[in-house]
Amino acid sequence: MKALQKGFTLIELMIVIAIIGILAAIALPMYQDYISKSQTTRVVGELAAAKTAVDAAIFDGKTPVAGTDVAAGSTSAKAPVGLKTGMGSGSKVRSNLLSAASVAVADNVTTIKGVLGGNANKDIHGAEISQVRDAQGVWKCLVDKKNAPGWKDKFIPSGCSAPETAPKT
Repeated sequence: MKALQKGFTLIELMIVIAIIGILAAIALPMYQDYISKSQTTRVVGELAAAKTAVDAAIFDGKTPVAGTDVAAGSTSAKAPVGLKTGMGSGSKVRSNLLSAASVAVADNVTTIKGVLGGNANKDIHGAEISQVRDAQGVWKCLVDKKNAPGWKDKFIPSGCSAPETAPKT
């Protein structure tokens, strides 16, 4: 009478573990890249939402600011765009992916800028995403990747560009 085999052999278990290890080695980096790309795309959307408020402020002859603590009914020359919970040094950025957010106006050019940090993936920490409005009212998206140690060009969302820095002389 023959004995029936019960369970798996050692070699079968080792093959299964090797296959799982190979899949994990390939999938994990791809997943981290996917997370980084989706987070940069989310931040571009959050900053783009402030473009309407900036345009409205400019059309009203006011200066757009990142904070929100301008009193209702105020005749202030400043108009909040809602990127921060308040104004001044005590304000906090609303997005949990940003460590800083600002709105700057100089020479009829308005820049909405966000610095990735907070809960953002470590590969993109330090990258700056900007929505820039020129004097003609045309918006463009720029990504400054020089402060992000793990940055890859595939993280740049569609519709944005990352101008190369000038070569060192």
